[in-house]
Amino acid sequence: MKYLMVCFGNICRSPMAMGLLKSKLDAAGSTSEVDSCGFEPHHIGDAPDMRAQKVMKAHGIDISNIRARLFQKNDFETYDKIFVMDRRNYADVKILAITTEMLQKVDYIMNMVHPDSNMEVPDPYYGNADGFNETYSALNIATDAIMAKFEK
Repeated sequence: MKYLMVCFGNICRSPMAMGLLKSKLDAAGSTSEVDSCGFEPHHIGDAPDMRAQKVMKAHGIDISNIRARLFQKNDFETYDKIFVMDRRNYADVKILAITTEMLQKVDYIMNMVHPDSNMEVPDPYYGNADGFNETYSALNIATDAIMAKFEK
């Protein structure tokens, strides 16, 4: 399997989700792959937000080597599952999906925990460190659910 995590700037939620899932895939000995991207070009090439890195490091996961990139149309061909963090990300991806098959690959990551709820992972960027801890907790549960469903 190839997974893609998508948020707005690709410096907070999606690299955290990528780091969590990669850590779990590695621990399980899986050959599946995971990447992350966003839609906001301002952060292209940037490392994840230092607050995201700090929270992840506290849990033994280093995401400092991830670099922000933009979502590309060919990501639909490359990835089996595309997980978005909120309705804006979903709308951004949906616009680029030109077939039903492409759109069927896309889902809100929290639907893995709360099916069909389209629950969002709040963007912690403009808040304080507590927001990053809350994001970590939500994504930790969601990536556990991904592992249980797709990595049996």
